Amino acid sequence: MVWEARERLVTVPDSRTTRRKASLAEAWRVAELANAPQALPRRARWERLHSVTRVYPSPMLVLEAATAVGSVALVVDDVAVGCVAVAMGATRDDTMFPAVQSLLKAAGVEARALGAVVCGAGPGSFTSLRIAASLAKGLCFATECRLYAVSSLMLAAATCAEPGDFLAHSDALRGERFTLRVTIDGDGTVSSTGPVERTHFDGLATRAGDARRLAVGSSPSPEHEFRIVTPDAGALLRCTDWWQEGPVSLDAWEPDYGRLAEAQVKWEVTHGRSLRDA
Repeated sequence: MVWEARERLVTVPDSRTTRRKASLAEAWRVAELANAPQALPRRARWERLHSVTRVYPSPMLVLEAATAVGSVALVVDDVAVGCVAVAMGATRDDTMFPAVQSLLKAAGVEARALGAVVCGAGPGSFTSLRIAASLAKGLCFATECRLYAVSSLMLAAATCAEPGDFLAHSDALRGERFTLRVTIDGDGTVSSTGPVERTHFDGLATRAGDARRLAVGSSPSPEHEFRIVTPDAGALLRCTDWWQEGPVSLDAWEPDYGRLAEAQVKWEVTHGRSLRDA
């Protein structure tokens, strides 16, 4: 039996030998967890498997495009070896794919060698998120590697090194903000403590409570923010939720746009019906 545990192969034949540089007990544990009953919730199976090893797939490409300042990062052996900023939304030119090509070339990594692709899941710019998601899916389909999704608010919060409880928030248009509660541990690890929600800016102080605020990109009242932050693909390894959730489906996964695109809203108001029914 052969089971791919992250990027490493564990071979457990009848002789009970293993090719992996790990203990025999660990090899058998990986094999057992790989065949855990399907009745066990997917996340529970994934979290049990995680306890075997903390090594991520390698090389790993990270794409983030929730704001006007996108980014692309390359992680090799749990180290971000390169990260470049990418202009999103303000130009019609395709800037993300050339950035990916340049980053891989500079690191001497071929696309077919990728162990995984991680894509910023939003919420944020509809068009930019679609561009990043399409590129991520295309790369995964062509290279047969896994696709993971990470909250863009998490990638923004992960750029803050101060430990504590925070409310990361970004522009949701129409006077509203997307919000996500996160906790930053002393070692810099960031985890979410609730779902992504949407609230009117006037209610942001109540939503934050005792948590300090991290505004993504900008804020109507910067004097009330602990820090202005920007999602950074290079900060992925400080986030925890994306790995715990496991890989997403190439067919079914879509970014969390947070709300309908403005163009769709205007069309539905003008025609008096849902665009999906058109």
